[in-house]
Amino acid sequence: MPTTRKLTGLQRDVLSLYRACLRQARLKPVETRENFRQFARDEFRSHVDVDRKDFNTIEYLLRTGRRKLETYSSEGIRNIVR
Repeated sequence: MPTTRKLTGLQRDVLSLYRACLRQARLKPVETRENFRQFARDEFRSHVDVDRKDFNTIEYLLRTGRRKLETYSSEGIRNIVR
C-alpha cells in the first residue's frame, strides 16, 4: 500500500490559496470564468521552481497571492486578461 506524505503547514497554505482562487473563479460570470482559472494556474505555475526550503519567498508569495485574490474577488472585477 503506497504511503502518502504529510504536507507541511506552508504546503497546506499554498493548496488552500489555490483552491480559494478556483472557488472564486466559479463566482465570476460564465463567459469569463476560464480566464480567472487560467490566470490562477499561470500564477502558481510561474513559481513552481521556488525551492521548498525558501520560506521567506514562499511566505511573500502567499501574502501577495492573498492580496490578489482579495482584489479579484471584488464584484466589480468581471474579467481578467494577461
